[in-house]
Amino acid sequence: MGRFMELKDKKYMKLLAEKFPSKQAVCREIINLNAILNLPKGTEHFMSDLHGEYEAFYHILNNCSGVVREKVHLLFGGILTDFEQQEICTLIYYPREKLAMLRKKDVLTGDWYRMVLNQLIEIAKLLSSKYTRSKVRKAMPEDFSYIIDELLHVQKDEDDNQVLYHSKIIDTILDIENADEFIVALAGLIKQLAVDHLHIVGDIFDRGPYADKILDLLQGYHSLDIEWGNHDILWMGAASGSLACIANVIRNNLKYQNTEILESGYGISLRSLALFAMKEYTCENPMEAALKAVSVILFKLEGSIIRRHSEYGMDDRTFLHKINLETGEVSINGVNYKINDMEFPTIDTCNPYDLSDEESAVMEELKAAFLNSVRLQSHIKFLYEKGSMYRIYNGNLLYHGCIPMDDEGNFEGVQMEDEMYKGKSYLDYADKMARRAYYSTHSTDAKDFMWYLWAGRKSPLCGRNLKTFERTFINDKSAWKEETDPYYKYYKEERTCNMILREFGLYSNMSHIINGHTPVKTIEGEQPIRANGKLMVIDGGFCKNYHETTGIAGYTLIYNSHGLRLKAHQPFESVYHALSQNKDIQSESQLVETEKSRILVRDTDNGKNIINYIEDLKQLLNYYD
Repeated sequence: MGRFMELKDKKYMKLLAEKFPSKQAVCREIINLNAILNLPKGTEHFMSDLHGEYEAFYHILNNCSGVVREKVHLLFGGILTDFEQQEICTLIYYPREKLAMLRKKDVLTGDWYRMVLNQLIEIAKLLSSKYTRSKVRKAMPEDFSYIIDELLHVQKDEDDNQVLYHSKIIDTILDIENADEFIVALAGLIKQLAVDHLHIVGDIFDRGPYADKILDLLQGYHSLDIEWGNHDILWMGAASGSLACIANVIRNNLKYQNTEILESGYGISLRSLALFAMKEYTCENPMEAALKAVSVILFKLEGSIIRRHSEYGMDDRTFLHKINLETGEVSINGVNYKINDMEFPTIDTCNPYDLSDEESAVMEELKAAFLNSVRLQSHIKFLYEKGSMYRIYNGNLLYHGCIPMDDEGNFEGVQMEDEMYKGKSYLDYADKMARRAYYSTHSTDAKDFMWYLWAGRKSPLCGRNLKTFERTFINDKSAWKEETDPYYKYYKEERTCNMILREFGLYSNMSHIINGHTPVKTIEGEQPIRANGKLMVIDGGFCKNYHETTGIAGYTLIYNSHGLRLKAHQPFESVYHALSQNKDIQSESQLVETEKSRILVRDTDNGKNIINYIEDLKQLLNYYD
């Protein structure tokens, strides 16, 4: 083994020497990397539970959660009026649209262009100051990188030659009528420099109508990761071919009247389902009939999965065989409840969990549509490439749902495939199975597990006992209560959060848990910061349906070189109002944790990698002696 490692090290050093062929080249790189280590860390933004609210998310992505407005005020607060500052901000957020609007008002004079270009350059200078010149250059649009680089690094000299040079560049841009494209380029650079890395802590899909447009945006974003949410995993399961996940996706979107994402967004037609439903059920509205039909199909498919997997421990969640058609009741945990709808023409009382031939045909057609939707498959592959069940990033632990626990607050052991998993090992197992479901076409157990991750009693993404059947067919709301995992009782305690962090190898006092999934009811006095600051729940209710519940319209957690702060966003009117009236999302900032000294690159994950690389380069120096 020692001999093997020695040969491996020599081979590595040989490859390193090809990259740095001289002692001076090695020294230059060590000096450069050491300089990078002492720069402030880049700014991270954390968001969760976007739930298809495209316009609000698009605006927050453009205003960088209010950071752009803060920088504009910092530079021009004592020079420009509030209106003038708002005009600059809107131009940065939506440069093409704002320019088109201003052109109609005949505002775009040469003097206006000169003023605005200089203002944008000053903002870009401020934001670029914490990065290396090389990194800033890489962030620039290729067509303008040389010019922007020159303008950002103009220095006053004795004869003002540099300032004149700067002025001549801008004059040339105006003379050749390229100012609009240059403004667009500068606006993009400013937004990229304002947020170095974006974390989406789950639930891009469902409720709101445009998750597909959000994913289009994210696919073009410069640096991000995604921690899967329960709604994401449901769509991932559907795109993998799980019939139970497909039925759930369709039911959710029929219930929330979001069928546009299926039919227009992903080209998945519901026509066959609607025709079948209108034939079998007496509902006059085709979509109501389709909802009823797919609900019955869903409960059949779920019952079949539960019966195939005794390890799920969910036998009490099968109901179709418990329906008494004579009394119109269903027995649940020894209690008989009246059913609000007794029309079940496709249920065979001898085999209640078998799909009828027509139900099977409808589901097979829908499965083919999900598997063959090019746009959906592109988005799901992106979720797999950028996503995971959890992530450890710069000392923080990110996950969407929960770490399942028992009633005493210990990690719950979950038995799967004759193995017992708990804590980190369980989330690792779930991540492995989620990937197997998509990339191994014949893995039925993995596809079933995708449904379990959506609705399972001990799912780390669900975290509660879903009562879909009861909420559909029983009017008595006492049957609707969804018991939550004990995690949600214990995660408010610092001791519990420290136990979770240690389970994932995080022992620093600076580490935190970033959690989504459960909307914070600020209107009722709930706080997003819990366990003495060790855990932050950042689901502030992006979805419009949650605004009355939460009292706000989403959170962004910001982690920069000075520490952590939480931004609570108010509802967003529309892009039209943002353009025509400079209406921005109003956000309140709350300091979570301020560092005594600035956090540097050397304190980050990337910094640790650089330090290791420097050590390798120092070893390489020995080969040149």
